[in-house]
Amino acid sequence: MKDSYVVGLDFGSDSVRALVVNTATGEELASGVSYYKRWMEGKYSQPAINQFRHHPQDYLDSMTEAVTIALGECGQEVREKVVGIGVDTTGSTPCAVNKEGVALALLDEYKENPNAMFILWKDHTAVKEAAEINDHARSWGGEDYTKYEGGVYSSEWFWAKILHILREDEEIREAAFSWVELCDWIPAVLTGITDPLTMKRSRCAAGHKAMWHEDWGGLPAEEFLVGLDPLLAGLRERLYEKTYTSDEKAGSLTAEWAEKFGLPEGIAVAVGAFDAHMGAVGAGIEEKTIVKIMGTSTCDIMIAPYEVIDNKLISGICGQVDGSVMPGVVGLEAGQSAFGDVYAWFRNVLSWPLESILPEMDLDEELKEKIAGEMKDKIFIKLTEEAEKLSLEETGLLALDWLNGRRTPFADQTLKGALIGLKLGTTAPAIFRALVEATAFGARAINDQFINQGVAIEQVIATGGISQKNDFVMQVTADVLNMPVKVAASEQTCALGAGIFAAVAAGIYKTIEEAIEKMATGYSKTYNPDPERAREYQKLYEKYLQLGADLTAHLQNI
Repeated sequence: MKDSYVVGLDFGSDSVRALVVNTATGEELASGVSYYKRWMEGKYSQPAINQFRHHPQDYLDSMTEAVTIALGECGQEVREKVVGIGVDTTGSTPCAVNKEGVALALLDEYKENPNAMFILWKDHTAVKEAAEINDHARSWGGEDYTKYEGGVYSSEWFWAKILHILREDEEIREAAFSWVELCDWIPAVLTGITDPLTMKRSRCAAGHKAMWHEDWGGLPAEEFLVGLDPLLAGLRERLYEKTYTSDEKAGSLTAEWAEKFGLPEGIAVAVGAFDAHMGAVGAGIEEKTIVKIMGTSTCDIMIAPYEVIDNKLISGICGQVDGSVMPGVVGLEAGQSAFGDVYAWFRNVLSWPLESILPEMDLDEELKEKIAGEMKDKIFIKLTEEAEKLSLEETGLLALDWLNGRRTPFADQTLKGALIGLKLGTTAPAIFRALVEATAFGARAINDQFINQGVAIEQVIATGGISQKNDFVMQVTADVLNMPVKVAASEQTCALGAGIFAAVAAGIYKTIEEAIEKMATGYSKTYNPDPERAREYQKLYEKYLQLGADLTAHLQNI
């Protein structure tokens, strides 16, 4: 144990991160990041229609590069003592595969077809299909398969996305033998166990996104699926029945990938899971703790003992799944469809002249590039500085954070954001402050959803880029939640969590609890709420809830 190491792989929306971790102490020896080439070029996605696709070759190329970078910072002695690899990914991010488990976009005939690629978590092209699933689950006369999914199925999830592609693309419909989540496919590729019928499927992904549950023997019944749409006929038997927690081995690293990585052949590869769930483990999750992974969106994770959950159904969240976070407890998931993306949207609005007017100006090209680059880099910094100076009363604004729909409470991707109270004297920093407050109100709504249904929250842990970089956002969040917010010390808790699971899968530790005790991160900072601001935000939060209810009713009547 003293001289062994693991590699945690974190597949995010823009890049892959590889982290080399000491299994005895959790020390992070080295890391590497590789951005998806095709994704960064804007290929295969159409934001105007909420289509976001990742080419599978991007994953393979960036994984290789990230691992090579990370291990390149380590000596040969460390490489030889790597005992396992853990994998976390975004999700639900499914893809059509053939009988051999090859992602269809890796085949020449489909390599430019977005429908043959991985459908990123934030792809909302399946809103219609999600609505049909929800209606069908309540009306078909049998089990309501959404009941362990918070009672509402989302367009961000497995079945909705699959059905949308099957309807839209006859060519892919005919070529697809099965479908896999990204968190299942990467371990399958690394171990060579790519047969869709034998690869080990993630309990986390299946339970939270595919309506898998032991109560009904796995996935929803064939009768239910065919009643939803005959195009789904026969697919259930080409998917899976059994699922696995991530403390188990998916298999062993193949000779081919061992050579690419420069690692020993045959080391353990853990069953994959979603990034937020493994990130919660990396952050040291425990009972009555909510771990917020704060990035482009948020994913909020809790665990609860069986006796707390019992037969209780927690409504409005993104699922309650036995073992999805760690074995022996029920994992609870919630989240916001946009968090950092809300701020990025506003930055892009303010940057419009830099993209549309500056290129047409009679200036040296190098100068134009410098101006654009420096302006974009400094917008967030300046907005934060000026917004922080404003009092709550000064803005006179109230915003809704649903710019990418709402994930929790009660998923609804048809909802829209809003901003009210504008006047001629309203400034950009005032708008930015209102947007920050809105994302914090969205976080508060999630906490309240848990608490009101008997799931206590006594501690908040934040991870992710925003928690590390923006004091203003974190202080507003603490004030709105009226709870201290601890920030995880590690900047890569998801990859660290993947490494922790790898250590257990490799046999270094017998349980996840043992591994967490030795390897999980500590805390770099705590944001304590200001009592006066907390009281003022309580009043504004109540107005936020009313605005949300009014807007929802308005949209439903259009």
